[in-house]
Amino acid sequence: MNYRVAIVMGSGSDRPVMEKAGAMLDEFGIEHETRILSAHKTPDEAIAFAENAASNGFGVIIAGAGKAAHLGGVMAAKSLLPVIGVPINASLDGMDSLLATVQMPTGIPVATVAIDGATNAALLAVAILAIGDEELTAKLAQYRKDLAEKTLAG
Repeated sequence: MNYRVAIVMGSGSDRPVMEKAGAMLDEFGIEHETRILSAHKTPDEAIAFAENAASNGFGVIIAGAGKAAHLGGVMAAKSLLPVIGVPINASLDGMDSLLATVQMPTGIPVATVAIDGATNAALLAVAILAIGDEELTAKLAQYRKDLAEKTLAG
């Protein structure tokens, strides 16, 4: 499989957190594209991106946003691809964006990771893309093995 991952964020101020997702995807050799798309300031562009993401070769969308974090929900509402939300700590210790991302209505799920958890979002994207891909599954298994060894080494 040769899927790409879309990394979208609500504003440029989200970039330091969301770059961690790109860095982790790079470790697995997964191609990704990063865009700034606001659910509120550029809704037409965000909707068009979500509607065309699958046909543009994306397999997963990672959406990071802070405050009124509706970007993940917009992506999920307009795409059938798995969407992983990254709540960004932009105010209220990130609790506002966590709740806005995780509390999606029935039928339009957004998988949600921890506040500022872009690395885990990328790892979840890898796990999703690894379904049916033995090579990527092996890379993920090796990553987990290495992680366990580092943990045990203290």
